[in-house]
Amino acid sequence: MTRPRARQRGPDRGEPTGRDSPLVEQVFAELARGGFQSGQSLAARLSVSRSGIWKAVAALRELGATIHAVRNRGYRLANTADPLDPIQIRDALPRTVRERVHRLETVWTVGSTNTVLMERPSPAVGSAEVLLAEYQTSGRGRRGRSWLAPPGGAICLSLSWTFRDMPRDLGALGLVIGVCSLRALASLGLQAGRLKWPNDLLVDARKLGGILIELRAEAGGPACVVIGIGMNVALGTDLLKRIAQTGIEATDLTMAGLERPSRNTVASALIRAFIEGLRQFEREGLKPFMHEWMEADALRGRPVAVHTGESTSRGIARGIDADGALLVETPQGLQRFISGDVSVRPVQ
Repeated sequence: MTRPRARQRGPDRGEPTGRDSPLVEQVFAELARGGFQSGQSLAARLSVSRSGIWKAVAALRELGATIHAVRNRGYRLANTADPLDPIQIRDALPRTVRERVHRLETVWTVGSTNTVLMERPSPAVGSAEVLLAEYQTSGRGRRGRSWLAPPGGAICLSLSWTFRDMPRDLGALGLVIGVCSLRALASLGLQAGRLKWPNDLLVDARKLGGILIELRAEAGGPACVVIGIGMNVALGTDLLKRIAQTGIEATDLTMAGLERPSRNTVASALIRAFIEGLRQFEREGLKPFMHEWMEADALRGRPVAVHTGESTSRGIARGIDADGALLVETPQGLQRFISGDVSVRPVQ
């Protein structure tokens, strides 16, 4: 796989978008300033033709960005968002966390941030490597599902971390990262987040984000995990309608009540919460996260259907056990699930 070109200075510092970046990225960065900008002024600033600007705008629309075009006024991003900036993200981290981030990169586009980190060497024990992308051509959720995230509208972030030893509760790491995600959002002022077992972030029963965890380990040696999170920041009504057509009711941070959330600030909050949480998890396992997870449990007491392979079990969700397994009260008794997809059933 060809390694993506990253905006980077030194081993772990970033550069802002430059003239060697793809034109579509440069146009996005210009439009992210806000307001209408004419094709003529964009062409002059970027030293390209107006036709080149038109093609770049068309490419951004193909990627899912909503761009308004008004005669005699120019182009405008419907949902203004700050371009991802590794310097801003890193500088917002507290020193104790920043010193554990071995490498932090942002790229314009990549197949999947998780895939890239899975193909790289593991970071040293107790340190992290972080990769963010404006757009993923093959963004993945659980079970290979696609993840829609237009440039400027979402956080597509992966973090790799190496444990010294295989944690006993490693199978519950997704629940821990869910709690860490809510901690990050709470630090930004959003208290309404909920968790849907095993890996969804919700607000008002609508999907805000999802978590994907992959493991690379050797028998008896260190265990490296790659934690991917996709979080909707400002998708816009058109994309939310498109997502609804796939059967998923989605939301974003803007709709959840955060006014003009900065993606760089959100990314920093997530990285901090993940690294602090991973260190706590390595020392203490799932136990210190249990109460927060149960407080945010969006399924508890609700009728659900759990799909595992070719079978489906129905019953009432009763929370999780000490190992992070989902408990469901079924006509056959209390059943325990360590994996599966869960849908909420309408009350009969």
